[in-house]
Amino acid sequence: MTFVTRLTLRSGDRNVLDKIVGDIKHSAEKKGISLRGPHTPPPKTYRTPQYKRPDDIEKKFPSWEYTVYERWIEISGYDESIRRITDREFPKRVHVEVEVLQKGARK
Repeated sequence: MTFVTRLTLRSGDRNVLDKIVGDIKHSAEKKGISLRGPHTPPPKTYRTPQYKRPDDIEKKFPSWEYTVYERWIEISGYDESIRRITDREFPKRVHVEVEVLQKGARK
C-alpha cells in the first residue's frame, strides 16, 4: 500500500507562505521524494465586525477585513525523510495541517 502525506498550509502573509512551501518542495526534491503541488486555491477574504461596546451591537467600527492564502502539497511514500520534512519549526503565522492517507490497490 502507498501512503500519501498531504500538507495544507495557510497564512495571511503570502510571501512567508510561498517561502515555506518552496523550502519544503526543495527539500523533497533534494531527497528524491515524489510530490505533487504546490496547489494554489484562490485566497479567501474574511470580514469580522468590530463593535464599539460589547453590550451595544448597534454601534460598530468598520469591519476588519483580512485575506487567508492556502497552499497544499501531496508527498508520496512513507519513510524517515517525509517525517523530517513535516517535523520542522514553522513560523507562528503559518497554520499547518498534516494528513496521512493510505491508498491501497483497487481490486
